[in-house]
Amino acid sequence: MKAADVKKALAAFASPAKAIDLQWFFKTGPGEYGEGDQFIGVTVPNCRKVAAQFSFLSIEEIILLGQSPIHEHRHCALVILVNQFDKSKDEKLRKQLFDTWMKLLRAGYINNWDLVDVSGHRIGAWLVGRTDALTFLEKLARSKKLWERRAAIIFTFAFMRAGSLDESLEIAELLVDDEHDLIHKAVGWVMREVGKRDIEVLRAFLHAHAATMPRTMLRYAIEKMGESERKRWLAVKASR
Repeated sequence: MKAADVKKALAAFASPAKAIDLQWFFKTGPGEYGEGDQFIGVTVPNCRKVAAQFSFLSIEEIILLGQSPIHEHRHCALVILVNQFDKSKDEKLRKQLFDTWMKLLRAGYINNWDLVDVSGHRIGAWLVGRTDALTFLEKLARSKKLWERRAAIIFTFAFMRAGSLDESLEIAELLVDDEHDLIHKAVGWVMREVGKRDIEVLRAFLHAHAATMPRTMLRYAIEKMGESERKRWLAVKASR
């Protein structure tokens, strides 16, 4: 199995019309967060279908695929990578897969929110239970690079699944004043999920930050609350 074979399989699902839609949706215009990214018009279900066909792709070929200028090639590479990570019980291989993900992130190949989100919440499981995990997450959250900051908060989903909310709260605290809308949405999303597990933890966070946090972040965080409580939190924000 080669990266070139995966590209060929994806090409069979390509749609020029869909590619135009995706370039608009993922903000690839000048000055936008996805500036210059290239699409061939493959849907996520079809990317997943191809990934399943190449589940045994080597790490070397995953890296080659993940370094493609084509967005769907990179998406497929990450799905293959995290599928292997989830299935493996070999700690050495799991570390290698996590390190590969981080190399792709730091090299700028994981460069849009869908790429972070489709894989980050799963590969983040490598950090769970490690004594340096929070230090690692905090360093990412303080990065000047948008996608590293987004990865920091998305990684914390893995800790939530393992029963710990502390990491999500710590990273949300670091990012609560971030200037980028895509961080506002990610932090709000994570805090909404925190609230599903412990509503009082979410309320405590909101008592500390609702008045000053970005409105989009607040709206995401309170989305699953009852209407009357949502209105109360929005009123706190409006009063400032």
